[in-house]
Amino acid sequence: MIFKAEQLYWNAGEKNQLKLDWKRFSKSLLNASPNGIAALDMTLKIMISNQLAQTGLDLFPGAMLSTTLPDLSKHAQQVLKADKAAEGIIINRNNVRYSVLLNPIRHRNAMLGIFCIFQDMTALEKITSQMQSFQDLSMELDTIIDSSNDGLWICDGEGTILRLNPASEYLTHVKSDEVLGRNISELVAEGLIDQSVTLEVLKTQKKVSILQQTRHGKILFLTGNPVFDSNGNLFRVVVNERDITEIKSLQEELEEKVALNNQYRQDLLEMQIEEMESRQIIAKTPEYINIIQQAVKLGTVDSTVLILGESGTGKGVVADLIHKYSPRKNHPMIKLNCGSIPESLVESELFGYEKGAFTGAGKGGKPGKFEMAHKGIIFLDEIAELPLSSQVKLLRFLEDGQITRVGGTVSQKVDVRIVAATNRNLKKMVARKQFRSDLFYRLNVIPLTMLPLRKRRDCILPLINHFTDQFCRRYGKKRVMFSREAMSAMLEHPYPGNVREMINICERVVVMSQDGHVNLEDLPASVREGVAKGPLGGEVWHPGQTLKERMDALEKEILEKALKFHGTQAKMAHSLGLNQSTVARKLKKHLLK
Repeated sequence: MIFKAEQLYWNAGEKNQLKLDWKRFSKSLLNASPNGIAALDMTLKIMISNQLAQTGLDLFPGAMLSTTLPDLSKHAQQVLKADKAAEGIIINRNNVRYSVLLNPIRHRNAMLGIFCIFQDMTALEKITSQMQSFQDLSMELDTIIDSSNDGLWICDGEGTILRLNPASEYLTHVKSDEVLGRNISELVAEGLIDQSVTLEVLKTQKKVSILQQTRHGKILFLTGNPVFDSNGNLFRVVVNERDITEIKSLQEELEEKVALNNQYRQDLLEMQIEEMESRQIIAKTPEYINIIQQAVKLGTVDSTVLILGESGTGKGVVADLIHKYSPRKNHPMIKLNCGSIPESLVESELFGYEKGAFTGAGKGGKPGKFEMAHKGIIFLDEIAELPLSSQVKLLRFLEDGQITRVGGTVSQKVDVRIVAATNRNLKKMVARKQFRSDLFYRLNVIPLTMLPLRKRRDCILPLINHFTDQFCRRYGKKRVMFSREAMSAMLEHPYPGNVREMINICERVVVMSQDGHVNLEDLPASVREGVAKGPLGGEVWHPGQTLKERMDALEKEILEKALKFHGTQAKMAHSLGLNQSTVARKLKKHLLK
C-alpha cells in the first residue's frame, strides 16, 4: 500500500522544496487513529508521533529510530532503498507485541520519508476474546436491556455506539439505525445531542452524571458508567437515561427556596455581627471585635479551625461561640485537654477501646471522644501536647473520617468537626520535629489568633465591671466601688495570665472587699507592685522635688510607656484622650521620638 503525500497539507518553501506541515498532520493523525503512529524523515529521524507511539514505544519527536527501535530501523532502511512498503513486521516493545506497517511518503515521485503504523496485537487478541464472550451473552442481555424503562446506550472504549434500547429511542427520538456504528462525538457535532456523558467517561474513566435537554424539550438525567476488563482497560461505557422533566421543575422550585434560605442565613449572620459590635461591654477593641466576627462566620462553615493565642485569652470561649453559631449547635461539643491525659491513655480517650483492649479496660469497651462528638464538634485544647503516636491517628481521621477503637479491628465513620487550640508556636515545633508537619497543615486550614489582654487595653475596664458584677451577683454582694488608686492599678496591670488572671483577681476583690469598697491594699501584691513606685523607679513623692518636677517626670513616663505600647502618635492620642497635635508637642518637649 502506498501512502499518497498529496492527501496531506504541503507548503512550498525555499528552493521549491516541499515541507510537510507537521503540526496540521499531527493533529489529524492523532485524532484519527487508534494505533501508534509515527512519521520519519529520510534520515529516519522521528518527526511526529501520537500518544500511543510515545507511551507504548518510546517514539518521541526528535529521536532517531535507530536508537529507539534498532531492529525496526533495519526494515526502514530497506524501505528507503526499495521505495516499497513493508507490512506484517512483528516487534516487541515493553512486553507488548506490535504489527508494524512501514509505508513510503511520496510527493511527485520524490520520496520524503516513511509513515509508520503500530498495531497492538495483544489488545486486538483481547478484544476478539471479549467480543466472543459478548456474543455468548447477547441473547440474555437483549431481554434485560429492551425491557428497561430507562434509556440505555452502550458504547465501546472508543465511543462507538454499539446499542441503544427502545426506551432510549422514545426519550431521545433517535433511532438505532441512525446511530449504530457511529462515534458519539459525531452526534454531538451534528447537534443530535447537546453534550455527551460518554465522552466525559472516556476522558475521566470515572462515573459521570449530567443533565441533558433533548431537542424535544425533555430533561434527562444521564449517568455514564465505565466498564473495565480484567486488565483494567476501559472497554465499554453504559449510559442510563432517566426522564426527570417533572423532577427538574420541582428542583428549580427547591433551588429558589434554598437561595432564599441562604439569604436569610446571611441576613441573620449580619444581625449577629451587628449584635457583637454593639456589645462593647466586653469586646470594645476593634481588633477583638473582628476576631469575634470571624468566629461567628466560621460557625456557619464546616472547616477545621485552629485557635492560637496565649493561655487565658479565651480560646475556649471562641470555640463555644463557633459551636453556638454552627449548624451542629444541636449536637454535642466535646472538649478534651490533650495536655491533661497520660500519654498511655490518649488514644483510648480519643478513639475509645474494645473489651479487653488493655489491662483495666471496661468489660463492654468504651466509646471515645470522637464517637461521643458524632454530628457535633470536638474541641482539642492544648493540641501541641498530643503525643506523636496519637498525631498519626488524628491525621488519619482528618484524611478519611474513620476511627478504630483501641483493640478493635473494624473502622467506623464518624461525622465530627475539629476545633483545635494551642498556646504554643506549632511552626517552631514542626521545625524541631516535635509536631508533625502534615498534621499542622491539616489543622491550620483556618487559623484564628487571639489577642492577649495587654493588646486590648480598651477591654480592661469593661471586663473589670463585667466580672465584678458577675461575682457580686454570685456571692450576694452589692456592687463594689474601686478607689482611684485601686482602679489605676487594675488598669495598668499587664495581666500576663490574660482574662483568666483578671477573673481570679475580680473574684478575690469581691470576696475580700469591705462594704463594697476596694482599696489598693485589697489588691494582690502582683497588681499593687505596678503602682507602688513612681517615675524612674522612685517613690511617688520625694522631698527634693517640686510638684511640677514630679508631674513632668510622671508625664514623661506615661508618654514613654504609651509610645512603646501603641507605636504611633494617632493611637497614643486615642488612648490618652488627647489631640494628636498635643501628643506630638509633649513628645517634643520631653525629647521622645
